[in-house]
Amino acid sequence: MVLQLVYIVIAYLHVTSVEGNQTLTVMNTHDWGTWGVAEYCFNNTYAVGYDIKIEKHQGIFFDDTALNGIKLICEPNDVNNNMQNTVNSTVGPWGRWFGEAHCERQGNRKRFLTSFNLQVEPRQQILDDSSVNYVKFKCRDLHGTLPSYELAKARLPGYGIWGEYGSWSDECSFGTAICGIRTRVSEPQGMFGDDTALDDVMFFCCK
Repeated sequence: MVLQLVYIVIAYLHVTSVEGNQTLTVMNTHDWGTWGVAEYCFNNTYAVGYDIKIEKHQGIFFDDTALNGIKLICEPNDVNNNMQNTVNSTVGPWGRWFGEAHCERQGNRKRFLTSFNLQVEPRQQILDDSSVNYVKFKCRDLHGTLPSYELAKARLPGYGIWGEYGSWSDECSFGTAICGIRTRVSEPQGMFGDDTALDDVMFFCCK
């Protein structure tokens, strides 16, 4: 009961984790848009899952943006403490939140997000660009006693349909897991512009 009250107070005060000690990036993104502010899970909590905001396919004559935002769902490592907090950086204005995906527990150990991979549409120049379309992660327990495995939110028709996955990012070192996020997002380009929304993302690992 006391521990739960502590987490409620932390949530109320918006106390966040210390700055990450490792940055995860991938190479197949675009340099469009503006980097938002890095946001972190509360102290001593890590990303146990994620949610994604996606605009569905708009049809051949309309502008597509695909992935607009990524939200981290954070929990402490204690298997008996399921108090959650969520965090996201800049988010595009289109689409809807698609639903959470969580790492599986095993026995008395939680798994957390430790690596990521992006599906990105290459630059089309004349045609409609959608930039980042989808994201998937790897899950592993904090200290690496359980093997990592791939976690990807199941896709519905019309979602994440353009581009290819590139190489995986580095993985958080043992004793750490993803705890923060920073996104690069293009602002709306106006009636005759080409909107892309989320163009790049980096994640941070914390002890």
